[in-house]
Amino acid sequence: MTALAADRQTQSRHTGLQKYPVEAGEVIYKGAMVSVDDDGYLMPAQDTAAHRVVGVADEKVDNTGGADGAKDCRVLSGRAFRFAASSITQAMLGDLMHVVDDQTFDEGAGTNGVPCGRLVEFISTTEGWVYIPSGGVRKAGIADATYSANETAMLNDQLQ
Repeated sequence: MTALAADRQTQSRHTGLQKYPVEAGEVIYKGAMVSVDDDGYLMPAQDTAAHRVVGVADEKVDNTGGADGAKDCRVLSGRAFRFAASSITQAMLGDLMHVVDDQTFDEGAGTNGVPCGRLVEFISTTEGWVYIPSGGVRKAGIADATYSANETAMLNDQLQ
């Protein structure tokens, strides 16, 4: 490929809404925290090794009768989501949270330490707002999730 010699119309899109192929045999409910495994197929988030949280399902998808990738699911990320918590405190604001299941998070790493985002607002010991960055959260065992200056600015705007 050579460098441009004239203007071009480059396609773009917002990365906060993506489609992911769904794992065979899975039902994903709208509003569920979702993750992908090493094969790249979407399923309800769970504390399972090799999973990576990518966001929250924007629709219900039933792929119980289909093969891997037979159906796609729209997933939101790049914003804060309100979920149930196992046991959190106000002092945990800004801390990395981990998956318990598709609607629950906790500060503890559980069995496999699957991170889901950062606690950005404490509601109670059993509920809070977790920020899941655009594109999801790095896998467990990889350096702590960080956010770009743009994501931090957007998050601060959303919380005001």
